[in-house]
Amino acid sequence: MAGKADPVPTPAWWSWFNSVLVLSLIPWLSAVAWRNLQRLQLHHLVGRRASRRVRWLAAFIDPYLTVNIDEHESTGRMMRRGDAYYEEVKAYLGASCSRTARHLRAEGARDAAADRLVLSMIDGEEVADHFGGATVWWSAHSNRTAVRNGGAGPEERSFKLHYHERHRELVLDSYLAFVQQRGRDIMVNSRQRKLYTSVSDHRAGWSQMTFKHPMKFDKLAMDPATKKEIMDDLDTFKNGKEHYERVGKAWKRGYLLHGPPGTGKSSMIAAMANHLEYDVYIIELTSVKSNSDLQRLLMEIKSKAVVVIEDIDCSLDLTGAREKKKRAADDTKNGASTSSSAAEADTAGSKVTLSGLLNVVDGLLSACGEEQVIVFTTNHVEELDRALIRRGRMDKHIKMPYCGFEAFRFLAERELGVGSHELFGAVRALLGEVDMTPADVIEELTPKSKDDDADSCLAALVKALEKAKEEKANRGSSA
Repeated sequence: MAGKADPVPTPAWWSWFNSVLVLSLIPWLSAVAWRNLQRLQLHHLVGRRASRRVRWLAAFIDPYLTVNIDEHESTGRMMRRGDAYYEEVKAYLGASCSRTARHLRAEGARDAAADRLVLSMIDGEEVADHFGGATVWWSAHSNRTAVRNGGAGPEERSFKLHYHERHRELVLDSYLAFVQQRGRDIMVNSRQRKLYTSVSDHRAGWSQMTFKHPMKFDKLAMDPATKKEIMDDLDTFKNGKEHYERVGKAWKRGYLLHGPPGTGKSSMIAAMANHLEYDVYIIELTSVKSNSDLQRLLMEIKSKAVVVIEDIDCSLDLTGAREKKKRAADDTKNGASTSSSAAEADTAGSKVTLSGLLNVVDGLLSACGEEQVIVFTTNHVEELDRALIRRGRMDKHIKMPYCGFEAFRFLAERELGVGSHELFGAVRALLGEVDMTPADVIEELTPKSKDDDADSCLAALVKALEKAKEEKANRGSSA
């Protein structure tokens, strides 16, 4: 049996080649391995694991969590949401928790009465609050940011809320919302209400002043039943948030006030605003340059607002202009002479179109705000486009009539302190025959000198009514 063959000896050059090849590959393999290790970002991985351990240890040692509420500076005309929430928390703490603080800061509130101070905690002060069986702590802090030139920037203030980890859901889901709503209510109850008017410059915006109109429903000359109906309607709206959410409608309501000049439309608006305790926003459509400017104005209106567009019939594109233009086009098509109609249609253009106004009244833009009342006023309701005043846009139509006898009795009691008089019968008969606005009746009942009394004022009213009756008869005979 033959033995196994001896292995062929490996040439020396081949061993040398393998050694050189392995040595030359080592740097390349090292670089590839290093690049892959870098992609793994081992330092981040180790850091994250260490951070988790540290957080676990910190939570074990200190189980209290923190929520920061920072005050941010307003930018231009707009106020950031953080500003509003900070002010709501500040109002809440000033009315409740700060009563137990040892050191307070007193300052004027942005919307509060001039003689009212707002109390808040100074830096480092801490107070406790109780909610739902849990105890939380509030502390106040402030610091100044540095600016480029090395000086100190504006003061930035904040509140910190501290609570135990086991109360996390209670604080985040319920307590913070409670603080926000309670602070908002406090601000509304203590503020001075504002009257805003639209201004036209390089950018549509609002100017403001304090709203202090004295008119209230108990001073308004109107049929008592109609007055009560309006007040009940306003109360139902103000308390109807759940209803509007349930039916899927924006929390808004439209009112159309129509009637001759002097029938008290502006007084009605003031009474509505005072009854609701809302701010008033007056939009002058002739000063609004475009539909986009109108949209911007509406988007800047806050909640709890009465939005007023007075004398809407004065904007032709919002009245019968569309019908006039259509008739002019039809006449042109039929070959009729339409030079005057076309000229009238061309000059009827308005800066704000009907479709633009409809969009902000009940389109998607109408959902940008809530708890808002929109009021249109007009002297000529018959001239308004039906699409603008239909139910659903202007939900309630209120006719402001000429002065009736009940309204007169109210005015006589208010202006002269007279509940009955021998001239009342003559006034009743004359008011049934001629039209006189409440404004004209008030003018006649107002004493003009120190010698005027109830008798002379009522006699002046009767004389004015008789003159109006005579003028009416003359117009009828001449016709």
